[in-house]
Amino acid sequence: MNWFERAVFYQIYTLGFCGAPLGNDGVLQNRICKVSEWIPHFKKLGIDAIYFCPVFESNSHGYDTRDFRQIDCRLGSNKDFKEVVKNLHNNNIKVVLDGVFNHTGTNFWAFEDVKLHRENSQYKDWFYIDFSKQGGYGSPFYYEGWERHFELVRLNLKNPNLANYLLDLIKFWMNEFDIDGLRLDVAYALDEGFIKRLRNEIKPLKADFLLLGEAIHGDYNNLVNDEMLDSCTDYVCYKGLYSSFNDGNLFEIAYSLRRQFGAEGIYKEKQLLEFADNHDVSRLASILKNKSHIQLVYSLLFAIGGNPCIYYGSEWGAEGVRSEKDDKAVRPYFENPQENELTQYISKLIKIRKENETLINGSYNEIFVRNQQLIFERQSQANRHCGIDTQSPSGKFLICINSEPNEYSAEFNYPPFEAIDLLTNAHIDFKGSLKLLANSAMYLLIS
Repeated sequence: MNWFERAVFYQIYTLGFCGAPLGNDGVLQNRICKVSEWIPHFKKLGIDAIYFCPVFESNSHGYDTRDFRQIDCRLGSNKDFKEVVKNLHNNNIKVVLDGVFNHTGTNFWAFEDVKLHRENSQYKDWFYIDFSKQGGYGSPFYYEGWERHFELVRLNLKNPNLANYLLDLIKFWMNEFDIDGLRLDVAYALDEGFIKRLRNEIKPLKADFLLLGEAIHGDYNNLVNDEMLDSCTDYVCYKGLYSSFNDGNLFEIAYSLRRQFGAEGIYKEKQLLEFADNHDVSRLASILKNKSHIQLVYSLLFAIGGNPCIYYGSEWGAEGVRSEKDDKAVRPYFENPQENELTQYISKLIKIRKENETLINGSYNEIFVRNQQLIFERQSQANRHCGIDTQSPSGKFLICINSEPNEYSAEFNYPPFEAIDLLTNAHIDFKGSLKLLANSAMYLLIS
């Protein structure tokens, strides 16, 4: 069993988390040690892996890399980061780094060589360049910028020398920092041949090395398969998680879950990264119209399978609205971790998930759906048993959501059962009708 099959992730936008200045000031300061200071918080939550947004030397936000072999001086040195990884590993927490291989910053050393030597640079084919045309931002030659952001110089991953360089980098990170996986930035736009080669070269070195990709649209099967990635981000369920509650239309998320993970689901054998917010979108607490629905969203997040991922600060309901021109509001600095009712609730959800295999890899079956109510079944599958016995002799859970501000009586066709709600420890005796409290969730463990 690979470690990531059961892992709960915690994402940090590293530069913001550590309070680094927005622009690279060239001053070396060990800010990355802050991650070690938060380890008690991670453990109390039940986190298994930290996913770090970019940590390597860059011009500003981390995705405009200057040097892939050096930790950004605003965060500290390579030695400082190695100490953080060691501390995390000593506490059984894995480390996943952002692999930004689609583009670099304009000060990346190979692009600097191109600016100096133009057609005579041995690195000119690492990029998409036309020396006969003038480029963006006043460049004397044209180069392709990522989605016309000319501070991000797009890389040509079909070039074998560049591919060799990047693969050697990953091996360097594995040897230098002992990392446990990569999240590939804009994986949906990367050259498939490069991804396949990456898997073929890295997996033999570390079989349980996680290859996670950023996927925003399209068919996830094109990325997540036996030749390419282990997992990818599930933006379909992300959107449904909040908009279903905002629109009073749980049919939306029910449709996505059924289509993706149901009996005929297109991803029912996949383990996707599930999240309620991240560094690229507004915080859940800012986009939900009804704040009493926050716990309900997380109740779904931890019950639908895959790998749940918490974005730093959102576990206590931090707010932040992303604009097209400014990401700072969703990538902030927090002096210390906070704990409130939401934090405690999420910790309970994580604990329940870890203790019940069925919630991780059980089958999905929709039972009852209305505009503001959703009930679905998770049932254990012996052929996907991951080594931990379920607490339920029946191997079944019912997850029940009521987003109405009123109590609701759900009547549906299901065999009579006795159960315990693991969220409240209440005993339930079902005989055709189930009472759902206002704005509530239930994790019914069927005996």
